[in-house]
Amino acid sequence: MIPKINTRTFGSGPLPVLAIHCSLGHSGAWRGIGTALNDLATLHAFDLPGHGKSSNWDGQGDLHDVATDMALAVLDTLGPDPVDVLGHSFGAMIALRLAVQYPHRVRRLTLFEPVFFAAAMADDPDFAPAYARANAEFETVLEAGDLTAAASVFNAAWGDGTPWHAIPEATRTYMTDRIGFIRASAPFIVQDCVGLLGPNQLAKVQMPVLLLRGTTTNGTEAINNAIALRLPNATQMTLPEMGHMGPITHPDAVAIPVGRFLSAD
Repeated sequence: MIPKINTRTFGSGPLPVLAIHCSLGHSGAWRGIGTALNDLATLHAFDLPGHGKSSNWDGQGDLHDVATDMALAVLDTLGPDPVDVLGHSFGAMIALRLAVQYPHRVRRLTLFEPVFFAAAMADDPDFAPAYARANAEFETVLEAGDLTAAASVFNAAWGDGTPWHAIPEATRTYMTDRIGFIRASAPFIVQDCVGLLGPNQLAKVQMPVLLLRGTTTNGTEAINNAIALRLPNATQMTLPEMGHMGPITHPDAVAIPVGRFLSAD
């Protein structure tokens, strides 16, 4: 059974778009882009398991399966298929999985910095040890049970640049309480337990795909390149002066290429 799903909509345009947020965030992350795309699209955003106002994951089965089932449940309410899908970070990985496993349901796919580390590791033998080094402090403090330190380290690597001490206490607590989600997502994004890199799997994604990234996030260029290499109809774009949290910190700038992509013939 999937958790109770909380959804929100942003914008009032004619195109329905399923929007999937990043780890440790919530559906409200899409407010800025939804406002910018107001006349073009309506973003239907939902909270991932244990995030926002969605119910917690009960720990049974695989986290990525639960998140995917939640996305499908929201997609079922939008129809008719195919529908545009937009994802950020872990949310972009769920979006990519939907496009692989249910390609007939996705019209256009927009991915902002999908964290598909396994794809970059498959193409570059140096990527895996570099990832392990970059992730070592996080794994050490998490293994020691220091969840606050783990959230702080994760924020330094993947946040918007705000120092941990400058983040409001309620937000720090929210991130700390959910930091276990990061380790639980590793089988999907690091080991590719779903098999998205299997023979001809990504080739099933025949619809147009827009792969976006900021200029300041380490490793995302290699990941986007590895994904684009395997997709039949992908376009890449790098957006200046932003990092991994671009959809939140620079929503208007991100919305420009997204809007052009969604409205293309």
